[in-house]
Amino acid sequence: MLKITIGDLLDEKADLYPDKDALVYTDYRNLRLSYSQFREKANQVAKGLMALGIDKGEHIAIWATNYPEWIETQFGSAKMGAVLVTVNTNYRSFELEYLLRQSDSTTLLLIEGFRENNFVETVYELFPGLKDVEPGKFHCSWMPKLKNVIFIGRNPEEKHPGMFSWQDLLNMGESISDEALADRQRSLHYDDVINMQYTSGTTGFPKGVMLTHYNIINNANMVSDCQRWTADDRLCFPVPLFHCFGCVMSTLACVTKGATMVPLEYFSAQAVLEAIEREKCTALYGVPTMFIAELDHPDFDKYDLSSLRTGIMAGSPCPIEVMRKVVNRMGIREITIAYGQTESAPVLTQTTPEDSLERRVCTVGRQLPHVEVKIVQPDTGLEVPRGVQGELWARGFGVMKGYYKNEEATAAAIDDEGWLHTGDLATMDEQGYCRITGRAKDMIIRGGENIYPREVEEFLYTHPKVKDVQIIGVPDPKYGEEALACVIVKENETVTEEELRTYCRGKIARYKIPKYFRFVDSFPMTASGKIQKFKLQETYIRELGLEDAANIETA
Repeated sequence: MLKITIGDLLDEKADLYPDKDALVYTDYRNLRLSYSQFREKANQVAKGLMALGIDKGEHIAIWATNYPEWIETQFGSAKMGAVLVTVNTNYRSFELEYLLRQSDSTTLLLIEGFRENNFVETVYELFPGLKDVEPGKFHCSWMPKLKNVIFIGRNPEEKHPGMFSWQDLLNMGESISDEALADRQRSLHYDDVINMQYTSGTTGFPKGVMLTHYNIINNANMVSDCQRWTADDRLCFPVPLFHCFGCVMSTLACVTKGATMVPLEYFSAQAVLEAIEREKCTALYGVPTMFIAELDHPDFDKYDLSSLRTGIMAGSPCPIEVMRKVVNRMGIREITIAYGQTESAPVLTQTTPEDSLERRVCTVGRQLPHVEVKIVQPDTGLEVPRGVQGELWARGFGVMKGYYKNEEATAAAIDDEGWLHTGDLATMDEQGYCRITGRAKDMIIRGGENIYPREVEEFLYTHPKVKDVQIIGVPDPKYGEEALACVIVKENETVTEEELRTYCRGKIARYKIPKYFRFVDSFPMTASGKIQKFKLQETYIRELGLEDAANIETA
């Protein structure tokens, strides 16, 4: 196990591979930084934060898409010991206010905005007095910890009233000596909390997951080991940095090996294909919907993807048919599946290139080294026999320190013996391979029969006209719940509800056949690519006029 801080890890790799590509952007920036150059950028950010008066252990929040400054801040803040609080780019004012207040962030770094969401306007709406003060002099009576707002513009000198520019931050850092930064870096411990991510959740307020250098470095290292990475690998990743998939499994995993980061500012199927071809990327990450979009791109066959060898598909259940296409059409012969959650830093189980294709398309692999996984009866905690479904519990080096300022939620998630209760339903075979069968809370109970959405989804994926499908439960006055299928049809295809229902008959149990079918163009998602089934449920409960039944069910 690696007992090292993120700052020391970066220094180690920059010494080993000073001239090797560390960070490459293939967009309008045309940015290419060697490991020695990237370390210098991180040092400049670290010094700037120190010049602002930020102490180790203080919380700083970053609200941005995959800008290079995000990654420089990730490693710069880790060098000087500030805890980086990652902000979901889909957040709006209410969610941002909650996160800043609950996390006790003293500093907010932000870009102009993302899509229709203007971050700068949102901040001014929340803090109208910000425009009238000098940068660094902000004070808000109802959020007293927040002092600094730093704007990250496409032009580093771009300014907004009350905010420091990115260049201001770098200029301030010139007052901090190399020795002062080195002293600060030496004062840090690998078991210090250094990263805080807020779980999206479908109910209640998001919770701040506290992760240490030790948690995330070792997880990143093992994730890259499962892909057999070396310093020669080059990772293309369009997944968001605010999520563990981005800031642990992508950036940090690359640094553990001295590999090259090739991020995209935001997901675009064409930009992914272009980046792979231009930079000869050997690895590709994404959630299933990203891989589907890449495979369906009209110019897919025009791109040279022959450099691809490995990667990860994760974030939500991976349809078997999509996985086969990734192997056969994209040529990612050693693609792996990873499973975990933010609370476990994040990966718990992962397949390896040595696993058979069937293992890699039908399971999420076996537990990582130094991780324990067991499948239990949720109500008793007793382990179930192999092959029997239960809740997956895990214990090991990656389990979070806890939820920030939420001891009750921490105690509910991690028991007295250190087991993290994931809330995911799974089975484990005799060889220790796990198969995720759904979320405990997603299970549909129809007239006393349990319906696991993943099982029905996998079946409907086999229909030649179905591109994607999600199964949700909606209330029913007779049976308690019924299944509803939300279906995305393949381009230039048409299919009817009755055609799909007929396809199901005789192939899956009658009670599992969805009562309702709805055809959609897309699914509501979090910015990290997780499908928000609760939003689908809300939509169709209203459409079907089942509000009264829903009230009965939840009473």
